[in-house]
Amino acid sequence: MRRALAGVILTFLAIAPALPAEPTLLIEDWSRQAAGTRGVPEGWTARSWGTANYDFTLVVEGSGKVLHLRSDNDNSTIGKEVKVDLKQFPILVWRWKGVTLPRGGDSRRSETDDQAAQVYVVFPRFPDWRSRIIGYVWDTTAPAGAIVPSKKTSTVTYVIVRSGEAELGRWITETRNVYEDYKRIYGAAPGEDVGAVSVAIDSNDTRSRAESFMGEIFFRRL
Repeated sequence: MRRALAGVILTFLAIAPALPAEPTLLIEDWSRQAAGTRGVPEGWTARSWGTANYDFTLVVEGSGKVLHLRSDNDNSTIGKEVKVDLKQFPILVWRWKGVTLPRGGDSRRSETDDQAAQVYVVFPRFPDWRSRIIGYVWDTTAPAGAIVPSKKTSTVTYVIVRSGEAELGRWITETRNVYEDYKRIYGAAPGEDVGAVSVAIDSNDTRSRAESFMGEIFFRRL
């Protein structure tokens, strides 16, 4: 009886179709974070240069938790190490809500290089100065759709996803094909995996204030 049962199981395993691979790769949905937590969230690392206040709070909004970011003349960045093969998961999806844009912010100029909401995709390379970083940002002035090499950090290229105040105060879901953006920016397909994702807010160059919210972030298949 046992031999017969084992034979049935082996036969089933042999003919059963392989389960499909996961369609998404979650970076963060904040669900495991405790509401009211302030500062750098669990699982993330402080990665700021210059003055950083990390005025971040996990809050409940709607049916889930989100990260509330505020900046008062500071530059605060957090990062999470990941490994993403863009050939498998080329699409980056995230939700954000802009509240206050840094006054006069403009990614095209080093002296006004501030943004209220930023999502960075990092491609580490050795040495560090060869690393490549694509920053998806909500700018105050630079037009949506523009691709702007950072005037302050040679490893960063901005993609202006949103611009101006017209859509402040409401949640927006963004979808970007990072694989195609990489080819457009660097002229070739990525030769390395995504090694980190960062979230940031910045208002120190304009000496002003900024505020935004960040929801879930994930990569998905085409």
